Amino acid sequence: MNLSKARITAIGSYVPEKRLTNHDLEELVETNDEWIVQRTGIKERRIAADTEFTSDISIKAVENLQERYGKSVDDVDMIIVCTMTPDFKTPSVSALVQAKLGIKNTGAIDLNAACSGFAYGLHMANGLITSGLNRKILVIGAETFSKILDYSDRSTCILFGDGGGAVLVEYDEKKPSFIESHMGTDGALANNLYCTDLSGRMFGNELAVNGFVTQNGREVYKWAVNTVPKGMKALMEKAGYDNDQVDWFVPHSANLRIIESICSRNGLPLERTIYSLEYYGNTSAASIPLSLSQGVQEGKIKAGDRLLLYGFGGGLTHAGMLVDWSI
Repeated sequence: MNLSKARITAIGSYVPEKRLTNHDLEELVETNDEWIVQRTGIKERRIAADTEFTSDISIKAVENLQERYGKSVDDVDMIIVCTMTPDFKTPSVSALVQAKLGIKNTGAIDLNAACSGFAYGLHMANGLITSGLNRKILVIGAETFSKILDYSDRSTCILFGDGGGAVLVEYDEKKPSFIESHMGTDGALANNLYCTDLSGRMFGNELAVNGFVTQNGREVYKWAVNTVPKGMKALMEKAGYDNDQVDWFVPHSANLRIIESICSRNGLPLERTIYSLEYYGNTSAASIPLSLSQGVQEGKIKAGDRLLLYGFGGGLTHAGMLVDWSI
């Protein structure tokens, strides 16, 4: 039974101006456009300016939301920024967003679940509003991954880009958006995708301590294509839905080969899948809101559609939800 009292009422997005194409990367590492497209589906990605950080991207995504839907954020009572690339360890990105938008009475927290972050943020917003603790929440997924990439490491620099998306979640018990959710964690596999900070050891083992994203792509791929389909199946069974009742599948835009495998294993046609990786790359917590925003702007996602969102990545974490889209 749907107990949610929270509704997604607006969406916005922003990506930096600078483009980094596959041909540009040919000048940096031993690779080529054909090799990248064949293995990832990515053609280019956006790169933040040296003076542009996650808080700046977050602000511009919210401003885009306001421009598109005429929404006020003055009465927002919680800001949740989903990111693993904050401007600072403290203050939080959400506190900077609060300051720059001039929102007077609001809570502000950052949430780090890496590429699952936005799905976790929506889950938290739904819970806070449905419980009665909050009434109007900004959920933002934003990243400046280019600032933690080693551009001599071909296994990571070809994948990631920068960008952000934001949604407004408001109290509405008559037309709630959230149907069901499912999440899980495989922390024992965390050493396959990490970025070092205070500690240089994990589970007693030494890590490459360089402050850059380090990934075992083969192991992350195996984990994703096995774990995500099972999570999607569990989510659908919990909700009592089948594939025919889903209009669009919106997964984390990690890699087109991963998405194709997930769709194949779950019987979801790629034609009903929306992803943002072709021109934005893997934008971690920003990828799902960027895909949603893109789908809306292209006229694919319409009011009344039912969406299956699923994030997966660092942690290793995964989270999915069924959503009634009513914007």
